[in-house]
Amino acid sequence: MISWLRRRFVTGFFVLVPVVISLFALVWMFGVVDGFTEPLYARYFARYFGMPVPPGMGIFTTAVLILVVGAIATNVIGKRLLQRAEGYLLRIPVFRTVYAPVKQLVLAFSPDNEYGFKRVVMIRSESGGYILGFLTKEFSIQSAGATEPLIAVYVPTNHLYLGDVVIRRRDDAFFPDLSVEEGIRVFLTGGMTLPTRIQHNNSANVTEKS
Repeated sequence: MISWLRRRFVTGFFVLVPVVISLFALVWMFGVVDGFTEPLYARYFARYFGMPVPPGMGIFTTAVLILVVGAIATNVIGKRLLQRAEGYLLRIPVFRTVYAPVKQLVLAFSPDNEYGFKRVVMIRSESGGYILGFLTKEFSIQSAGATEPLIAVYVPTNHLYLGDVVIRRRDDAFFPDLSVEEGIRVFLTGGMTLPTRIQHNNSANVTEKS
């Protein structure tokens, strides 16, 4: 009986903890965004409606802002304006130091980014095992008239945003049938979400712009 209770308690604990942490994170984010936008709406609602600011206006405003920026960024003229504005901002030394790495990190996980993670890669280590990483670039080296295809593999070592870049021959790479999202989940869980069976998926080639 005690063993049954202990097992059920531990199972319930590990089911509830991620749910509770996620809910607290959402509530915290909701409060932070509302805290930024509430002063902007307080006078407007008090003057024209005689009522306090309704809850959720911060989240609504943030969602609308993201949609507007996305619509502008997908437009040719808007894209040029954003690139020009970004160029001006990158001239600021402190802003450039913080903005550039953060942008590269965020874009690495974007499926629409040309320079993001392409595929999950497994390469053989010196000890004979396999190293899991993400394909970031395919290139080649020309020497004495011969061309050797190579790949750059990013191997995270600390919560995805720190890691090593490993250069290997493409023939030495093993491409498992894992999506980039599944690969990220594998790293975040310490390998616990790896499937029990992984298949070779070298058929699809990744083409990149030079």
